[in-house]
Amino acid sequence: MIRVTNLSFSYSKGIPILSDINLEFDLRSTAIIGQNGAGKTTFVKLLKGLLKPFDGEIFIRDYNVKKTTAAELAKTIGLVFQNPNDQIFKRNVLEEVMFGPLNIKLDKNTAKQNAMEALEMVGLTDKLDLNPHDLSLSEKKLLCIASVVAMDTDIIIFDEPTIAQDYEGKKKIRNIIKTLKEKNKLVMTIIHDMDFVAENFERTIVFNEGKVILDGDTRYVFSKKEILKNAHVEAPGITRLGEKLGYHEIFLTVEEFIEMKEKEMMG
Repeated sequence: MIRVTNLSFSYSKGIPILSDINLEFDLRSTAIIGQNGAGKTTFVKLLKGLLKPFDGEIFIRDYNVKKTTAAELAKTIGLVFQNPNDQIFKRNVLEEVMFGPLNIKLDKNTAKQNAMEALEMVGLTDKLDLNPHDLSLSEKKLLCIASVVAMDTDIIIFDEPTIAQDYEGKKKIRNIIKTLKEKNKLVMTIIHDMDFVAENFERTIVFNEGKVILDGDTRYVFSKKEILKNAHVEAPGITRLGEKLGYHEIFLTVEEFIEMKEKEMMG
């Protein structure tokens, strides 16, 4: 889906933001984690074509990102911004979600059908005529997710999807990720919510000071305590609880932990 070779980037000469990144992305759902300033958002903007690499190459399917406009890439890769106010600009909710599909030249009927399906997923079908700026922050975030989902791109990137979300909001986003994976789409996220990563993403990549320092199956990544500590990343709550209780297994969900405890009690 995506191939990144010897990628480097800086905003100012002599101050590298990313250095020699080599990654390949398949259909595994992937979380990109690391402290603020690690280079995660810059990396994603490069994938989307919003920035161009200084050195190295990025291929999205057959597109060389250096030689492709962000508008051309919009049919293949969608990005939900961290701050929904950076993304919202139409007069009502339905127009907002239809804008993306129409912009990539889907016909009006398909655009509306995609928009309604996406709004159903995020639970906003009762707010079609509202001005998006009158929604709560949580609803705005869900609206932006719907806007990108409606474009039906092969790759979807969420920047901090769980910000401002309560349990129900996170549940909706979890279900959207599951649905997208079932449709064979590559789902990626930049995120600080490690519990959400552990529950929903198969692969995790750790950035630190502009470099990839860890990459692999999410359970494997959260087993590497020292590397995570050096990157100032804390493992999920249930992983840390298991460790404190003396277990060698790496737990990613509360359900896994409960299942293990039940087996202990039975046996």
